[in-house]
Amino acid sequence: MRWWSAANFVSNAGTWMQLTVQNLLVLKITGSAAATGLSISVQAAPALFVSLLGGAAVDRWPRRTTVAVSQALLGAVAFTTALLVALDRIDMTSLLLLAAVTGVIATVDGPACALLGNDLVPVEDVPSAIGVGALVHSSGRLVGTGLAGVTVGLLGTSAAYAANGLSFLFVASVVPFLRPAPGAPPAPAPGDAGRAVPKRAEMSVRQGVAYFVRRPRLVALAAVTGLSSVFGRNYGLTLAVLVTGPLAGGAGAFGTVSTVLAAGGIVGAVLGARLRRPSVRTVGLLAAAGGLLQAAAGLSPSLAVLLVLVLPMAVVESVSDTAGTAVLQTDPPDRLRGRVLGVWSSVGTVWGLGGPPALGLLMEWAGARGALVAGGLLIAGAIGAGLLRRRAAAPAPVRLRAQDDEVPGREALGTAA
Repeated sequence: MRWWSAANFVSNAGTWMQLTVQNLLVLKITGSAAATGLSISVQAAPALFVSLLGGAAVDRWPRRTTVAVSQALLGAVAFTTALLVALDRIDMTSLLLLAAVTGVIATVDGPACALLGNDLVPVEDVPSAIGVGALVHSSGRLVGTGLAGVTVGLLGTSAAYAANGLSFLFVASVVPFLRPAPGAPPAPAPGDAGRAVPKRAEMSVRQGVAYFVRRPRLVALAAVTGLSSVFGRNYGLTLAVLVTGPLAGGAGAFGTVSTVLAAGGIVGAVLGARLRRPSVRTVGLLAAAGGLLQAAAGLSPSLAVLLVLVLPMAVVESVSDTAGTAVLQTDPPDRLRGRVLGVWSSVGTVWGLGGPPALGLLMEWAGARGALVAGGLLIAGAIGAGLLRRRAAAPAPVRLRAQDDEVPGREALGTAA
């Protein structure tokens, strides 16, 4: 698990380095901010259409082999881009094509990497492993974003792509040495002795969708996460407008707020790793608390007050995310986890693509403060209403009272209890 975490830290740093540099590269080629958004959407779009097939592939193929191959392919795409940039042969068409290929490969690589990491620890430690993964992701994002500017300044844009390619190869080279923890589910290899190979009909995409739709706790988890993603979390937009507008701060002030958000995410990942049995109720309560803190942040009279509120808000939301991921990855049976993660990726892409425009319309109507306050109250109110409705719908216990002289009846009730 230590080797796997180290490899993922390197890979995350390389990925965020490339994402940062890619935005700068698109601006250099086209001079258009809209084109930058288009390149991000093209890379994310395959998750909407191909994730279900990617999840089915993860359930069908051995995870270590799947991760090693997908990481090597992602490395090849990064090296190809680096070569085209170095030779000054890159244009917007080729860049979008390479971004789309990366997105397709990621539909298999994402769930495979997540489930492989869970296999490296005992079942009771899976929530902690997910928390460690969130910590590694947040740390890699900070390091990668910071290294992007240094790398471009010293070695050029192509070096950032090459560094990302090397990070993928590092992960692929570590995978063969990983060993599942005792009790981890066996790999779905056709040659395994004493283990029946799943029939093709039992590995269908449809089965994963049906499980997700018929599982109320997963549907509730999707609803909570969707609300939080659309009306919260997009702080790169809402807090940027709040800081530079009503609070009269500049880019430096927003950079400070972003740093506090990142620090809170790291602290939340550490706390989330201590969860032993997270539930959808836990996720909902934490998301509601984050929504209330967001509403309070929207009313901040000064930058200092905003910084005080942003830190616990980021901590609570990070713990909520870690708990939700633990529920998602441990609730389905192992044979369905890849496909359930594929369904989740498709659903997440819907609100990931539709959330920012919806939030933008809300900001146009209510302003930055109004969007933060209204969004936070909507999140907390909807989750609170859902919890109250669930509590009201729960069956009430029926108490039976027996007379003192009804000894046989009392004995029968005691045995039944």
